[in-house]
Amino acid sequence: MSVSVLDMSMSLDGYIADSDDFLGGEDGERLHLWAEETDVAGPLARFQEEWNAAGAVLSGRRTVELMDHWGGDHNGQPIFVPSHRPPSPAARWGYPLVTYVQDGIESAMAQAKAAAGERNVQIRGGAYTVREALTAGVLDELQIHVIPVLLGRGRRLFDMLPSEIELDIVEVIHTPAATHIRYRVRR
Repeated sequence: MSVSVLDMSMSLDGYIADSDDFLGGEDGERLHLWAEETDVAGPLARFQEEWNAAGAVLSGRRTVELMDHWGGDHNGQPIFVPSHRPPSPAARWGYPLVTYVQDGIESAMAQAKAAAGERNVQIRGGAYTVREALTAGVLDELQIHVIPVLLGRGRRLFDMLPSEIELDIVEVIHTPAATHIRYRVRR
């Protein structure tokens, strides 16, 4: 059975990007440096296997547009984008594996899970989309890479949730550059 998994790097104070959509720090990539510093035979290799084994990706519109739709697929995986607006011309005609879903997060996740089959759906970016998925009850697990930095500004991942959401800790992995915590959303 397909499981939806958020995979996101976050500063210790909860930020996933600065106000200009950079990923923290002067070079704009502070929140992803852990992937370069982690032992490739250790956790990073496992995370990369998970990312590559996913059957579909669900991502927020701002993220896919900033990433230019990852060139039309995410490592061969179809991309589903919940959005209130129609897709841009590039997404409509140039990227056949990108599907904009305009009838809600539940429909977008259902389509992503159908496309993924038995494989997982990776949620890649989009704080608004993540909050909508949590609120709708369609997000199953969270893999958060907590970076030991306090950014103090930007876009927070979990701002303004409508209610308390209980999580169970599944696994914690400590590396010199990040603490990786996997949670399961309680139902």
